[in-house]
Amino acid sequence: MDFRHTMKGRRALSAVAIATGLLLTVAGCGGGDDGESDKGASTSSASATSSANGSQSESETPEADTVLAEVKGENGLVLAITSAKRDEGGFVTVEGTVTNNTDDGWIAGNWRGDENELAKNGASMAGANLIDQKGKKKYLVLRDTSGRCLCTQFSGGLSQGATAQWFAQFPAPPADTTAVEFQVGAMPPASIELTEGE
Repeated sequence: MDFRHTMKGRRALSAVAIATGLLLTVAGCGGGDDGESDKGASTSSASATSSANGSQSESETPEADTVLAEVKGENGLVLAITSAKRDEGGFVTVEGTVTNNTDDGWIAGNWRGDENELAKNGASMAGANLIDQKGKKKYLVLRDTSGRCLCTQFSGGLSQGATAQWFAQFPAPPADTTAVEFQVGAMPPASIELTEGE
């Protein structure tokens, strides 16, 4: 008797589960004999196509960073500068990317500079500088009170083919200096225009 009641209960549960599954399937597939759902899909794909052709693409796609300068050196390293802005605090922030096109991994060992104080900065942009040809001055990367540079540190280096973002902050040259040269390690100097921060 218990066995028969158990079997009846299982059959009833199975029937309820199947009915629920069918009901959900029908509900999921329904709601569109008038073509509304297909129309919505075609409308969205049409707008995507029109934006790809140009009219709306400017507002929908983010702009790529503008490259102010790019230099190549050190066996295939590529250094790009995408921003050089004066900030209100009396300093200049330079930003960009470095791409490792060498045959091996790269650590920025000689980019940290030769000064003893910079030894704590490891593989970093600490040895970078700005050269003001007009004022005949060289500006070094700013440091905090413990000697750490206000710049990117490349922890673990950069594997072959990889690209990393970097930044470095410097004292600002006089307001009438609008162009400087950026230099780091054995890379050639890159001429850049300074812009005012927002």
